[in-house]
Amino acid sequence: MLPRLLFSAKGTVHPNRAKTCAIGLVVIGSSLATPAPEAISSTADVFLQFTRHIQQQIEHDKQAFSQASGCTKWFYKQEKKPAPSPPVQRIDQKQASSAVTEDECRRQYPGGMDAVREDFAKTQTFLSLSLTFYEFALVGDRDDDGLYSPGELEDVFHVLTLSYDTALSPTVQAEALTDRFDTWYRARNLESLMNSMGRLYERGYRVTPADRAELDRVMK
Repeated sequence: MLPRLLFSAKGTVHPNRAKTCAIGLVVIGSSLATPAPEAISSTADVFLQFTRHIQQQIEHDKQAFSQASGCTKWFYKQEKKPAPSPPVQRIDQKQASSAVTEDECRRQYPGGMDAVREDFAKTQTFLSLSLTFYEFALVGDRDDDGLYSPGELEDVFHVLTLSYDTALSPTVQAEALTDRFDTWYRARNLESLMNSMGRLYERGYRVTPADRAELDRVMK
């Protein structure tokens, strides 16, 4: 306790002693309040950067799919035919806007039915891919604590056929994961992604209730 250090036998404060102790407290307090660089740049940054990057792509894909789906329904309605439903059931059909207009659809798809059918299939594939990659990223966080532990991160890198180096900063590690996503996304490489998911499952990873709840949220 500080009183015995600050007061003399007569109960008088010694300025020098008080100043010294005050400075010591400030230094100690500062060291406790300011995390070390290692604490700031934790593996939580990798998980957050990776999932945020995929979420941004999902939002773009949802808008594109909504436009294509709405215009597909519009073109089929002109021919009085039932519009096809996407085979990937987890893509919520409520995303497809019923508010698309004739002008929007004809301007977006001057090629008519063939053009909109092609775009419908393409946007569906991209949305399915980005959602599946997001599921993969969530499953990789095995204990649902919002970060990748060193072991989880190593497993994620390994199943994605990436070299894992603990000496790399979290920013560089996150960039490696987002680059893998971008490369496989552009190539529509769902097969490699599913193989990676399978290898996670072989290591005991599973989709948890928290993962399902998060997937439901982003699909709305």
